[in-house]
Amino acid sequence: MLDGFYNAHVSRPTGLKIGLLASDPSLYSNKRIMEAGQERGHEMEFLNIKDCYIKLDGRNPEMHYRGGRILNDFDAIIPRIRPSATFYGCALTRHFEAMGVYTLNSARAITQSRDKLYSLQLLINNGLTIPTTGFANSPLDTNELIRMVGGAPLIVKLLEGTQGKGVVLAETKKAAESLINAFKSLRANILVQEFVKEAGGKDIRCFVVNGKVVASIMRTAAPGEFRANIHMGGVASLTKITQEERRMAILASKTLHLKVAGVDIIRGKNGPMLLEVNSSPGLQGIEGASNKDIAGIMIEAVEKELKFKRC
Repeated sequence: MLDGFYNAHVSRPTGLKIGLLASDPSLYSNKRIMEAGQERGHEMEFLNIKDCYIKLDGRNPEMHYRGGRILNDFDAIIPRIRPSATFYGCALTRHFEAMGVYTLNSARAITQSRDKLYSLQLLINNGLTIPTTGFANSPLDTNELIRMVGGAPLIVKLLEGTQGKGVVLAETKKAAESLINAFKSLRANILVQEFVKEAGGKDIRCFVVNGKVVASIMRTAAPGEFRANIHMGGVASLTKITQEERRMAILASKTLHLKVAGVDIIRGKNGPMLLEVNSSPGLQGIEGASNKDIAGIMIEAVEKELKFKRC
C-alpha cells in the first residue's frame, strides 16, 4: 500500500520531478522527504532500488523500472542507500548522473563515505582529528594493534558496520585479543580504535546540507550502553556546537564531497574528534530534537542547485 501511495504522482506542472532512490518507503526519513517535496509543489516518486535496472548505451543510456517503464524524465534524484545496497545503489546513482540527472549526493561521495578506512584516510589527510586507529590484516599483529591505540579498553569496528552495529567495546587486553582474533579468523575487516572515556557515552551529530550545519544534536547512550546511536537506544537532545566543531563538520562533508551528511563528533580531553561521516543520515532524531524541517531543507538544496523558484 505504501509503495502505491508514494508512486502516486501529484500533478503539478510548475514543480520539479524528484525521485527518492531508497529501499523502504515506510521509514520515517523517506516518508518525510516525500512529504516535504510534495508540500513544496514537486512531483515526488519513490524508486525502490531493487526494482531499477539499467541500459548501458554510450548514445542513449536508460534507467528502467519494474514493468519495463523507462525513467527518463527526472530532474533530480535523492539517494538514500542502505549499506547492504551500496554497490547496486551507487551503480544506479552513477547511471542517473550519466543521464544528466542531478543527484543530491553523488555515487562517488557515497562510495567514499561507506569505505570507513578510506574515508578516515581522506579525513586525516585533510587535517581532521580522529581517535587513534589501527588496521592490520594478520592475527600476528594483534598485540601491536592493541598497543598502538593505547591499550584496553578499546573499540573494535567492523568496516562494513553501520548505525552502531558491528561496534564492540573490549574492556580488557585479553578480551581485545580474543575479539580481534575471532574477527580475523572469519576474514572480517576491522578497525581497532582508542576508547575515549571522557566522551561519557555521548556524541554530537551535525547535519550538514550544502556546506552548512543546519542542525546539531547531542546523542546520549542508553544505560549500560557505550554507543550513542539512536538506533541503539540513544536519546537525542538539542545542543550548541563550538566553532571548531562546526568547522570540523563542514570540512568533513566537503572532504568526502557530500552535499548531505551526518557528521559524528565526540569531545575528548584535547578537543573534538571526528568519529564518522554518514551519507544517508536519519532524520527522526534530529528533526524531533531540533524541531526543524530538515527534509524541507534537503528539498530546498535541490531547488537551489536546479535554480528552481517557487511561485
